[in-house]
Formats: sequence, C-alpha cells, structure tokens
Amino acid sequence: MAQIIKHRAVIQDSWRLLEQGPTGALPFSGDVIVPFDLWTSERDTLSFRLGRIGVWLEADADPAAIAPDLARFDVIAVRFASFTDGRGYSLARLLRERYGYRGELRAIGDVLRDQLYYLSRCGFDAFALRADQNPPQALSAFDDFTEAYQSSVERPDPLFRRRLELDPRRKAA
Repeated sequence: MAQIIKHRAVIQDSWRLLEQGPTGALPFSGDVIVPFDLWTSERDTLSFRLGRIGVWLEADADPAAIAPDLARFDVIAVRFASFTDGRGYSLARLLRERYGYRGELRAIGDVLRDQLYYLSRCGFDAFALRADQNPPQALSAFDDFTEAYQSSVERPDPLFRRRLELDPRRKAA
C-alpha cells in the first residue's frame, strides 16, 4: 500500500485508484476511486458494489456536474496534471464552500511538498504526493507559515478581521 498524508499524518492508503480509459471488469469489493466519466456511465453498477466509492476529477471539472452525487462519495480526488496548474485549488474551494462537501478531499497527481500548505488552505485534507516526494519529510510543509492574510476554507476571516476581534479597544467600546 502506498503512503499518503491525511489530516497532517502519514497513513497507509486503503483506496485503489482506477485509471482513465477502458478498465475492463470493475472490482466487486474494496474501496475504489473511479474517474468521473466512469462514474457517470456506471453509476448504478458502482452504487451496488461492496466497498466504499470515491471519484476523481480533473482540475478543469465543473463541480456542479457532481454536486447531486456528493453524499455518495467517501472521497473526492482532484488530479493535478502539473504542479503549476492552479485550477484544482479553485475546484476544492468550490466543493467545500459552495457545495458543502465534508468528506475527504484528496490531491493526486503532480503534488509536491511545497504545495501542501496552500492546498490545505483551499480545503484539501489528504495528499497523494508524487512518487519522488517523501511523505514523512513533507509534513513540515504545514508549518512553513505561521499566519496568512487571506481568508480560506480553514480560516474564513481574513487577518485584519481577526486582529480587530482581538483588539481590546474595540471590546471596551
């Protein structure tokens, strides 16, 4: 089993990622993450198999297309074809904030240590790093910065609002 980072800890991954393209017979049991196209064409078959089901999306996917089925998935994976492609960040934020997805949101594909802090701020809570990355060493990425100015999925209030709330002069007024 491969190692992933989930909730800022290294764990053994129990999920099987089915690749794009013709897959042949679907595994009858076990936890699988299927491509979105396979989910849309085999929804009924996949819903009645043994094991948990997840879906993986390309970074350019429209989250509205998957919104009606969100409750069916234990995990949604977003595939980064290149670490320079930022569309997956927006997709994660939309899934969390607009569509209210609360299950595991996993970054897969070309995922590097240097992205972990930013990916987590957008709502990802699990990370399948690229093969040349070391998951235990990558854990330090979550501590690269102590504060962020912008709002995020993790902290909806921007820094200036958090500072105003802590200002003792405002509480006296």
